[in-house]
Amino acid sequence: MSLERINPPGLSPATGFSHAVAAAGSRLVFLAGQTALDADGKVVGTGLVEQFETALSNLLAALTAAGGTSHDLARVTVYATDVADYRAHSHELGRVWHRLAGRDYPAMAVIGAVRLWDEQALVELDGIAVLP
Repeated sequence: MSLERINPPGLSPATGFSHAVAAAGSRLVFLAGQTALDADGKVVGTGLVEQFETALSNLLAALTAAGGTSHDLARVTVYATDVADYRAHSHELGRVWHRLAGRDYPAMAVIGAVRLWDEQALVELDGIAVLP
């Protein structure tokens, strides 16, 4: 399996994402949206950064259970109830990503959502991974 992160020089600098990811492998893993739910199904954390950390941890736990690692992530979509708040905390969110997932970024998008499934949830992440 290999992922090639492509960031053409003619595009804006890819900070916290890759413009494109070319994937070659034999197994696709589609990761359902993960929020800051704990094992009892309750949203934990009142702030965006804390909820992002739990949601990313949940996404990575699902990926690990499927036999993958953060390096196998080809695509992640972030749904945020407040995109301005997400942008305001982008450096902190980047530090969380680096600590949990490393320095390689998948192709990513942040989409504003009026509300998520659990009303208290501020952020949700889903993804696609390519495993060997």
